[in-house]
Amino acid sequence: MAKKLTGKAKCGLENLDALMLPYQAAWVRDRSRIKLVEKSRQIGFSWATAYDLVRQAALESTRLDTWVSSRDELQARLFLEDCKKFGDILDIAASALGEGVYKDDGGKPYTSFDLKFNNGTTIHSMSSNPDAQAGKRGTRVLDEFALHPDPIKLYAIAYPGITWGGQMAIISTHRGADNFFNKLVQEAKFNGNPKKISLHRVTLEDALNQGFLAKLQSKLTAGDPRLDMDEQQYFDDVKSKCADYESFLQEYMCVPAADASVFISADILGGCFYNYGEVWQTELQDCAGELYIGVDVGRDNDLTVIWILESIAGMLFTRRVETLKGMKFSDQEAVLYPYLELQKMRRCCIDQTGLGRQFAERAQERFGKYRVEGVQFTAESKERMAYPLRARFEDKTIRIPDTSEIRADIRGVKKTVGAGGAIRFDAARSENGHSDRFWALALAVEAAGTEGESYIKPVELERSRRFIW
Repeated sequence: MAKKLTGKAKCGLENLDALMLPYQAAWVRDRSRIKLVEKSRQIGFSWATAYDLVRQAALESTRLDTWVSSRDELQARLFLEDCKKFGDILDIAASALGEGVYKDDGGKPYTSFDLKFNNGTTIHSMSSNPDAQAGKRGTRVLDEFALHPDPIKLYAIAYPGITWGGQMAIISTHRGADNFFNKLVQEAKFNGNPKKISLHRVTLEDALNQGFLAKLQSKLTAGDPRLDMDEQQYFDDVKSKCADYESFLQEYMCVPAADASVFISADILGGCFYNYGEVWQTELQDCAGELYIGVDVGRDNDLTVIWILESIAGMLFTRRVETLKGMKFSDQEAVLYPYLELQKMRRCCIDQTGLGRQFAERAQERFGKYRVEGVQFTAESKERMAYPLRARFEDKTIRIPDTSEIRADIRGVKKTVGAGGAIRFDAARSENGHSDRFWALALAVEAAGTEGESYIKPVELERSRRFIW
């Protein structure tokens, strides 16, 4: 039996699809004890959460209050104003927006904007103050969580409040890779999800594909230039107005900004991607330039990645990226060897570290040590390969496909300097490997040496619903 509202609401959960975009409706329907969304800016998550809180707070069965922590007092007030609007729209009996002054556990006063319902419950919206959450029972909303001064303390104090019922919703854009918010995301994705977080992720691209622009345009006033934009134009407009490419990725594409130790930054990387739809996987036997191959060898835990570059007048163009996982070496050889037999193939560098030693030796025996070189991964050899690869990106003399896996692998490599001055290149392991694509590409660039120096203009392509980065 459906729970009854203490009002005359005509738009309940069954009508969500008429009121909200799909990603908003999915968020509202999620009744998990802890839910978290990493999101683009300004796509309506706080608005959807306000609707959810009002509807849940007005249920006759609800007995506990709701506590919302926003990043500042202005945002706290705006959130409560959205709640009040939904109370009016849903015709749910609620008192006018009020302002209360309370004291945290340390006796320090703080302001809360309150919306009271006839069942005796209240939605409290406060600025960032972890201590204000202490001792309170009921649903928690931690809005723009990564922007709070002390997100670890805020989480630690807020979580016990849902012991006796309610839900904790964590909403935020990213604020750096080392922020506690990103640590929660990474833990949920890659480390077994011990906190049992229900994870949502919505980029600007996702929002546009689900109707965001149409909804935005329905609210714009006459003369706003965005009224004349389609989704691709809006995406490009947002991207062009960001401070830099790294900012765009963080604020709108759910990619946390890397810390200072990241070896290849997003800005350096950004100008080297193929345009969306550009034909780059050409028939290798028809390539005009010479071919160079890099192979990073894995078996069970890591990927084997085969990266093939074509050299044309100083430019290196990616023509193949093969990823193999859990395959016997004989099966991997069956994939690699036809490439080594190509007439235009000049040199191949294979990782011969550990499991790769026999793999590289067998290829050398068949194709010769001039065409196939084994590379032992050491601190010195990694440094020797990593810097020429970065130079290629800095000089824009390389083109690579634009995929989330490739981006993550390349930006996941960090350079650290030890106490004795020794340089190390490290990367965290993920579901997509261990930066295997980075080292396969570095090996391919190593194979190419100093080959190549012009640029082929990308083909002009028809726009698509998938957006060009």
